[in-house]
Amino acid sequence: MRILIAPDKFKGSLSAREVADNIAVGLRDRLANAIVKTLPMADGGEGTAEVICDARGGKLVNCAAHDALGRAIEASYVWLPDHATAVMEMSATAGMWRIAPEERDLLRANTYGVGEMMLHAAGRGAKEILLGLGGSATNDGGLGMARALGFRFFGREDDLAHPGDLTTLTRIFSTNAAGNSTALSRRVREATGGVFPKVIAAVDVRNPLLGPRGATRTFGPQKGGTPEQLEILESGLNKLADVVTRDLGCDFREVPGAGAAGGLGFGLMSFCGAAVKSGFEVVAEFVGLRSAIEDADVVITGEGRLDEQTLEGKAPAGVAGLARQLGKPVFAIVGSSAMTSAATLFDAVLILARDQITPEESRARAGELLQERARELAGMM
Repeated sequence: MRILIAPDKFKGSLSAREVADNIAVGLRDRLANAIVKTLPMADGGEGTAEVICDARGGKLVNCAAHDALGRAIEASYVWLPDHATAVMEMSATAGMWRIAPEERDLLRANTYGVGEMMLHAAGRGAKEILLGLGGSATNDGGLGMARALGFRFFGREDDLAHPGDLTTLTRIFSTNAAGNSTALSRRVREATGGVFPKVIAAVDVRNPLLGPRGATRTFGPQKGGTPEQLEILESGLNKLADVVTRDLGCDFREVPGAGAAGGLGFGLMSFCGAAVKSGFEVVAEFVGLRSAIEDADVVITGEGRLDEQTLEGKAPAGVAGLARQLGKPVFAIVGSSAMTSAATLFDAVLILARDQITPEESRARAGELLQERARELAGMM
């Protein structure tokens, strides 16, 4: 029997590699003759760069940058020398994990550090930048990122730096040529010799920029935004979209994924000419998922929590869909589940948090419990 293990991370507990390895241990305890292959997955969120680095033999590159609150940090991204591709996650600089709960300030948090990473990769000669959008502490529509690349945002009097000030935005200026969304700023031209890399934004959500399903209303409360702050931020992103349309001649506010990472998807399309793609599909191509499933008899996936958002482009749903398409049975091992349609995706779902085990305990014992559930699953095969 050939078994493919292709899970996502268990957020806050184990990486995708650790999840896959623990499942493999449990299976091998019961199926000594099985051929077990691990292929950790991601969907554009946190862990994307690590998964691609693991599969493609990339190397980590460090660069000086700033976090979402403007503090100097050292960030890292993955460099794939064979293709001159930089694989990075916006959360490496502007991620929630860098901001203590008591420090969260959505009116000030920005993506400047993301632009610094992009500029660093461009200066290395990157032909392509793959940027995973997930785990953000920001809601700035890409304002900070664009400022790092040399765009300037003017209000009634001042050069704007914070998303809380976007309601006063009157003009966007590129130091090269305003009115062209693909115009390169002088800062970028000096770093790259005039050729900016192709940018792919890998997303795991399909939200637009604005409205009830937009960046602010959907994700702002999770980042500590108060009702008053959310009103200011929504108004600011609306103003940003209007001024981008007028000054840069493009309007991406309704494109699925524009609302990813606090509107960074919108900013990347507007200021960098980026293509927004399904993070799962991008990662699947990089790691050769289709070929691995074709070679397997059984597929196992999983993530920390299955819920209805899983269907919005998360890795387990993508793995299951491809396995179904190729006629392979597919199982999931997850931390917990609130997904009513799981039976339509998976042949069976095994949950860590059960039998008096609380979600908190399952996170603390995730490795041990993954091995236990894998042994159970082996008995079902």
